[in-house]
Amino acid sequence: MLSLPNLLTLSRIVAVPLLVWFLWWPDWEAGYGIAFVLYCLMGITDYFDGYLARSSGAVSRLGIFLDPIADKIMVAAVILILVGTRDIPGVHVIAALVILLREIAVSGLREFLAQVQVSVPVSQLAKWKTTLQLVSLGGIILGGAVPEMVWVHNVGIVALWGAAVLTVLTGWDYLRVGLKHMD
Repeated sequence: MLSLPNLLTLSRIVAVPLLVWFLWWPDWEAGYGIAFVLYCLMGITDYFDGYLARSSGAVSRLGIFLDPIADKIMVAAVILILVGTRDIPGVHVIAALVILLREIAVSGLREFLAQVQVSVPVSQLAKWKTTLQLVSLGGIILGGAVPEMVWVHNVGIVALWGAAVLTVLTGWDYLRVGLKHMD
C-alpha cells in the first residue's frame, strides 16, 4: 500500500498547500519562481509514479484511485489561486471555469459509470488536454516569476484557452459514453 509510486502520488497531494502558499502573494516574484519549480517537480512525480508502478508491477488500487485525484486537486488549487491573484484575469476566467467544471463533471460521471461497471479509458485527446492544461498553468506561474517577460504569461493564457477547448471536446466524449448507460 505504501509503495514508492503511492508515496509519490501522496507527496503531490501534500505539496498542494505549499504550492498555493508560494503563489499567495502576486507581487512576490521569488515565490512564483519557487512555486514553478515545485509545480514542475509535482509534474515529474506524476509521470514517475505511473511509470514506476507499471514497470515494477506495483500498480495498486490505491494508486489507481489516488492518481487522478492528486491531479485534480493540484489543477483545481492552482486555477483557484491564479484566478484569486488575477494571474488569470477577466474573460480568461471562463477558460479556467470550463476546466474546473469538466473535472467535476467527469469525476461524477466516472463514479456513476463505475457503479454500472462501465470503464471509460482515457483517450489520447484527453492526455493532450491534460498536457496542455499543465503547460498552461506552468506558463502562467512562470510568468509571475518573470513579469518582465510578458510573452511567458501570454503563452500560458493562450494554452489555457487551448486546454479549455480540448476540455469541452473530451468532456463531450465522456458524456456521450455515459448517456448510453443512463435510464
